[in-house]
Amino acid sequence: MKLIADCGSTKIDWCLLDGKKIVKQVFTTGMNAMMLTEEEMAARIAEELMPQIDAVKIDEIYYYGAGCLGDEVCGNVRRALAKNINASVIEVDTDLLAAARALCGRKPGIACIMGTGSNSCYYDGQKIVDNVSPLGYILGDEGSGAVLGKLLVGDVLKNQIPKDLSEKFLKQYDLDRMKIIRRVYKEPQANRFLASLTPFLIENIEEPAIHRLVLNSFKAFFVRNISNYDQYRTMTINFVGSIAYYYKDVLAEAAASLDCRIGNIIKSPMEGLIQYHSEN
Repeated sequence: MKLIADCGSTKIDWCLLDGKKIVKQVFTTGMNAMMLTEEEMAARIAEELMPQIDAVKIDEIYYYGAGCLGDEVCGNVRRALAKNINASVIEVDTDLLAAARALCGRKPGIACIMGTGSNSCYYDGQKIVDNVSPLGYILGDEGSGAVLGKLLVGDVLKNQIPKDLSEKFLKQYDLDRMKIIRRVYKEPQANRFLASLTPFLIENIEEPAIHRLVLNSFKAFFVRNISNYDQYRTMTINFVGSIAYYYKDVLAEAAASLDCRIGNIIKSPMEGLIQYHSEN
């Protein structure tokens, strides 16, 4: 039996796989491995996951997670899992490798994440061989939910979109200038707050000012990230994440304008990970 985990900061999607058969899929609270100790992660797994799968014999674990960078952090996650599950194989890796495996399987390709944050890599069919640093929503993360939200509130507060549209936005989210400034500069997790505003963009994507904002941010993603990969003109560019999924038409427009070809777009990596690990 295999246990696959797609871990974000908000939730973890766990899937028990017996050959090609999905035995059970459960969800628990998310964990960022950079923010939690080994003991804290072990306690969460014991409390939230184990009561749901305790009777199952698990041989292999494949855990892909937020913050799983470097041997020390990955080692903490591995030991936290091992304290709860006696598996012969425990593999811990990044959410970017999860995206690459889910999107490309065992074939080379360019794989991208476009959700609250954004990231990209060139994947050779086995491992990530090149990665343009995303740099986070302050310095980078072009095209992400956090950056789209940042651009939206900036345009609202600097009168760059029609007045009636700005008023509609502020009323819909019960915001004003000081509330926005407080949420961004004074309160934690400003990136999540900004990303939470993006439904307004898709609801009003036919408005020229909104369409332009989204299109230009996606173009920036291709220029500042994808064009750094030597293979980008000859390979399809694949995406996982809610922003890519819901804005796929504008994403395709941005790609076409820069001579890039879109491949797969999926909302969540789990379906692709199930296929990848059921074939292994």
